[in-house]
Amino acid sequence: MADEKEKQEKQPKQDKQPKQEKQQKKPKAPKEEGAPKAEAAAAPAEPVEPAPRARLWDFYEQQVRAKLQQQFGFKNPHQIPRLKKIVLNVGMGDASKNPKGLEAAVAELAAITGQHPVVTRAKKAIANFNLREGQAIGSAVTLRGGRMYEFLDRFITIAVPRMRDFRGLPTKSFDGRGNYTLEIDYDKVERIHGMDITFVTSAGRDDTALALLRELGMPFRVETPVAA
Repeated sequence: MADEKEKQEKQPKQDKQPKQEKQQKKPKAPKEEGAPKAEAAAAPAEPVEPAPRARLWDFYEQQVRAKLQQQFGFKNPHQIPRLKKIVLNVGMGDASKNPKGLEAAVAELAAITGQHPVVTRAKKAIANFNLREGQAIGSAVTLRGGRMYEFLDRFITIAVPRMRDFRGLPTKSFDGRGNYTLEIDYDKVERIHGMDITFVTSAGRDDTALALLRELGMPFRVETPVAA
């Protein structure tokens, strides 16, 4: 028995069965360069057609210029008056105490003109009005080009005819340099406040500026001469 045990000890131990190798993950196929993504990019939108030119601008170029040149005898075409810009201004004296009122005025100007207004600030301090330098006191918008003529067209044909008891715009609001300022009040807003609309022209004179605006359709009052 002892001999058999010695033989068993001398025999080499059988190697254990190798563990099953873990299945190797299949390598991912390399992405092709320039391949489209899973979510395809949206197709480019069709180009937007340009907006038609303002009809009042064409009316000025085709009819008003020639009529003014003949009426005043301008020899140089650059002397013919033209509309340069329209400035809309809303003053808010209590903007510091009522900031929401100023925000409402800015929103109203943006809705009226289709252009974002700027907040106007005081250039210097005035103690009597409790005004500090740089304090917000209102908002303003400056319109030029096609947007200017579009606003003037809507103002003449839509806004002015809706004024209650309208009898014509005053002709005494020119500043002596061919610029016309109109002060109006309007309703259906959060807080009723005034608005100044200034029509800046290149006329340099009130008579030619009046003729320009009248030809563009501004409904001025017909003032009868006072009997001596």
